Amino acid sequence: MNTPSLPATADLLVIGAGIVGITVALAWKRRFPAQRVVVIDKEPELGAHASGRNSGVIHAGFYYTSDSLKARFCRDGNRRLREYIKSRGLPINECGKLVVAQDASQLPALDELARRGKANGVEIEMISTADAKKREPRVRTFERALWSPTTASADPLTVINAMAEDAVAAGISLHRGVAWLGPLSGEHGNGTGGARTSTGDCAAPYVINCAGLYADRVAQAHGFCKNHVILPFKGLYLYSEQPVGALKCHVYPVPDLAYPFLGVHATVTVDGHGKLGPTAMPAFWRENYHGFSHFKMGECAEILAREAGLMFNAGFDFRGLAVTELRKAFRSHLVKQAQTLLDGVTVADHKHWGRPGIRAQLLDRRTRTLVMDFLIEGDAHSLHVLNAVSPAWTCSLPFADHVVAEAVRLRAG
Repeated sequence: MNTPSLPATADLLVIGAGIVGITVALAWKRRFPAQRVVVIDKEPELGAHASGRNSGVIHAGFYYTSDSLKARFCRDGNRRLREYIKSRGLPINECGKLVVAQDASQLPALDELARRGKANGVEIEMISTADAKKREPRVRTFERALWSPTTASADPLTVINAMAEDAVAAGISLHRGVAWLGPLSGEHGNGTGGARTSTGDCAAPYVINCAGLYADRVAQAHGFCKNHVILPFKGLYLYSEQPVGALKCHVYPVPDLAYPFLGVHATVTVDGHGKLGPTAMPAFWRENYHGFSHFKMGECAEILAREAGLMFNAGFDFRGLAVTELRKAFRSHLVKQAQTLLDGVTVADHKHWGRPGIRAQLLDRRTRTLVMDFLIEGDAHSLHVLNAVSPAWTCSLPFADHVVAEAVRLRAG
């Protein structure tokens, strides 16, 4: 896929070519087929960040309260993404998922997940331990488990590259290796007339910011995101060396519903292998993947200062979360966590870490709490996707329709 020269003008400029940016561009083009849509991304390859590093799990939508955007889009996103993958002939593993309880104290939370799933219109079933073992013979659960037949796995990189091909075929101008440098002020005023980039200016009457880890920076340059900031968390998966089929379906614990993280779980990949994780360790800079790659001193100092402050004054137990998650960096501890879910999990079978991912988690600076739902802000000139964390990949198609509809509403004023 060749990258053309950046045009000087566009009807819509999308910043960020992750799964949200690509699906937003496609949704806009379907709505306004005659308009020129330009998408820029600072990386030379697609999926360099969250969109290519996520778990690959296509979630069903039973974790979220019915009044949330996540609940609104996850059920339909699950169906639409599975249909899209099949229509393009891409690999998919429709293995399903079990959510298990360790003891009686977790049964009320398991029941709450079932209630949420039914309220959200998700296909979900409470089953006995015996029935759970029919789906995954190695599973460990107390009395019963929650079964989600529509949870699946796919390869995020394969999917985003297919969607990028669709975008180019639809006439969308996709530009990789083009970094956003700042808003382009001018005839539209308020610094919202397009963007200055590393390869030149692109003027546009409307901008949609889907910049992921830097979405808050882009939004702040446009006068938005005044009360929030991105707090990065690093996710790591430990891959199993057991043969294909050793794990039949995803197995998740009952999560702490006060946090957006789902705990250590066992995941079946699209090709049938198993993996354990993820971690949710506080990262020290936004692209803190390996060693000192992408290291930025000012960014590191800012994030460390913020995390230090949260250790002593936060609206949630950040200190406990940090300590718990940092322990998962040790293979033996991560495996021990997974042993509460499955029999036959050993350190010897889990030797290799996978590609790390960074979660662009939004923090509310007023309450010093993590933002649990999707969050967007905008006006008649620009719209900013500030919090699009998991299950954003699952939700991407209906969420993109929502973003475009909101942009159209704001432009109409």
